Amino acid sequence: MKTRREFLRSTVLGASATWTVPMFVERTFADLHLGARDLATQAVTGKDGSILVVLQLAGGNDGLNTLVPYADDAYHKARPRLAKKAKDLIKLDDHVGLNGSMPFLGGLFKEGNLGVVQGVGYPNPNRSHFVSTSIWETADIENRSNTGWIGRYFDNACPGADPTVGISLNKTQPEAFGALKNPGVCLSSPDLYRWIHGGGEKAQAEEFFASLNSPEDGDAPVDGASIGMPAGGKTGGIDGEDNLAFLERVAMDARVSSAKVLELAAKHRTNVKYEGTPIARSLNMVSRLIAGGMPTRVYYVSHGGFDTHNRQENSHDRLLGQLDSALKSFFTDLKQQGNAGRVTLMTFSEFGRRVAENASAGTDHGRASCQFILGEGVKGGLYGTAPSLTDLDKGDLKHAVDFRGVYATVLEDWLKTPSRPVLRGDFKKLGIFG
Repeated sequence: MKTRREFLRSTVLGASATWTVPMFVERTFADLHLGARDLATQAVTGKDGSILVVLQLAGGNDGLNTLVPYADDAYHKARPRLAKKAKDLIKLDDHVGLNGSMPFLGGLFKEGNLGVVQGVGYPNPNRSHFVSTSIWETADIENRSNTGWIGRYFDNACPGADPTVGISLNKTQPEAFGALKNPGVCLSSPDLYRWIHGGGEKAQAEEFFASLNSPEDGDAPVDGASIGMPAGGKTGGIDGEDNLAFLERVAMDARVSSAKVLELAAKHRTNVKYEGTPIARSLNMVSRLIAGGMPTRVYYVSHGGFDTHNRQENSHDRLLGQLDSALKSFFTDLKQQGNAGRVTLMTFSEFGRRVAENASAGTDHGRASCQFILGEGVKGGLYGTAPSLTDLDKGDLKHAVDFRGVYATVLEDWLKTPSRPVLRGDFKKLGIFG
């Protein structure tokens, strides 16, 4: 942790605060390991309910070198060094093919369980990582919402659900989880979810936590701005929640549930090999929690490094290869568990890259890109329209599919809930689920 500010937004926060929170707070996570079926969640939320895994490709994934328009001369002219040759791709039709680093996804497409949405974006797009990510996470193109689209799903469709209705395996709570009532929980691993400091000595932990609340590096004492809170709310948390309530709530969730999360995660032992990459470890953890009977409806994981301004080719291919390998292990594991039919995974990235390569053999921030939706419940194929590489908007692809239409499809056809209260509008769905 570099700064107090970063720490306060991190996973370890709740556990570090547990020393300061009285034990009178009791959430009923008891018997979680014995049967998630008995938890006070909605009827379809239990261990047999459908699950959505949201996978962020952080940094702005280059959609044109992921879903490659190999038959388009404009593509090769715009990218003399970066353009992929047809022989190196996994052809999906006579126009586009998947990057050759993704054989598992290519096979899944041929089996009919991978949906590829072309030209996804939103009106008046923004090239800022922070702003565009916020727009995708809140499903608000005006970027004014204090709640996230997944948090609004929790509020509208999962009343009375336990905090573990949503689990993020990130260092910080995603803005998508911001909610009025239940923002889910955030843990980078069960071991980190439970605070252990200096052998567990209370005095050391109290001293450490106190240091977080004193100014450092010119920072003012902790306030909303210092932990990334927008006016009237907090990124990834409960809208309107003050700092003390935030600390108490996260601490309580960590204290009561961490042992149970650890116990559930330890229940599953797989013979499927996962690579040692962060995305593979995260998906391994998700598979273990699913196998253990967690009542979670939405898991959120990230795969970063996609801000490929320089020497893109090798790094981008490597990132896509890591993604493909992790997804192969994950879905193989789910199939062995008998849970593959319960899980749909959806990728997103804050934006694509510009059509033309730059002088550094990389690509700069663009607009429209592609999305993957995969699982046994998916009706595979290409969705949307391949964007033109000559009819551009200031050098960028024009979007053909509003990402909120993809969200509406997932909400209504997979999670079986009305999308309007969540997305605050009506958006055209895609026929991705059979």
